[in-house]
This record gives sequence, C-alpha cells and structure tokens, in this order.
Amino acid sequence: EGGDGDEKLEEIVYEGYGPGGGAILIQAATTNRNRTAADVRSTFAKGGGNLGESGCVAWNFETRGVIALAIKNESRADELGLMAIDAGADDVKLEDGLLEIYTTPEELMALRQALESAGVVAASTEISMVPKSTVALGDMEAEQTLKLLDNLEDLADVQKAYTNADFPPEVLQKYQETS
Repeated sequence: EGGDGDEKLEEIVYEGYGPGGGAILIQAATTNRNRTAADVRSTFAKGGGNLGESGCVAWNFETRGVIALAIKNESRADELGLMAIDAGADDVKLEDGLLEIYTTPEELMALRQALESAGVVAASTEISMVPKSTVALGDMEAEQTLKLLDNLEDLADVQKAYTNADFPPEVLQKYQETS
C-alpha cells in the first residue's frame, strides 16, 4: 500500500494468555493500531489463547539484559558464571548447554565487553523481557503455545513475543525438529 510518508510508527504492548495459562507479552510496532489489534486478537483466538487487558501479565516480566553462551562442559559453565558475576552480572542460569547471564539493560554492553576481553564469545546479546515466575505446561498445551508464539511472531507488526511458559524439554525438542 502506498503511504503518504507521514504515517507514524507506534509501539504497542499486547498482553494475554496461551493455552494452559502461560502469560504472553507481545511487543509490536505499527502504523495501524486497529489492524494490529485485530490480527493479534484473531491469532490468540485461533491458537487457543486469549488477548487480555492491559497490565494483566506485564507485572510478571522485567526488562533484563541477557547474554547467552554456548557451553560444552559444566565445569566451564561454573567458571564463566563466576567470571560474569565478578564482571557485574546479577544472575546466571545453565540450561541445555546454554549459559544465560542476566544483568540490567544499562550494564549489558559493559558486561559483554568484559567477557569478550576475556576471550568469551556470546551466542547472543539482547534486551529481553524475562518472567519473574513461570508456569509449567503439559505436553499438549506446550505444543499449542509454541505454535501460538510462532504465529504471533509471524504477524507483520509484531517484533517479539515473550512467555512465562515452562516447556517440557521433549516437547521443545520435537517442536524444533518439525518446525
């Protein structure tokens, strides 16, 4: 569609729940708030979830800087975790060969530089919305929620979808192999 060039991009946060009750927080940028809201609402409905009121899940997420490192052995993870904490990290978590290092958004780049100067290369560095608490999902709800998140992120105006759903590892594995 041909715009007249003065369409203003607006950032909007949508909140809702996926199948099984996992909270979903969506960051979108749009020139047409009504179209985006309709797309998001429809995607939630088709995916077995529902769009909620503003503020219904945002309280459960906090903005954090996250650095992910691919880890081959656990003793190296402990060493890197301690190094990260010495360099100013708030928290570290090792899961499935990925060491996630958490910090404030303001400290993210300084922490990454400290790790890089020690020869550690990050798999990813981002500002993320991290859930304060998670909700464990059964296999079926987990699969439906993964599909819903993908469909939400496929929408043109959606930048990123975050969830506090805790997925069973075997469901994640199977989902990644088939998608």
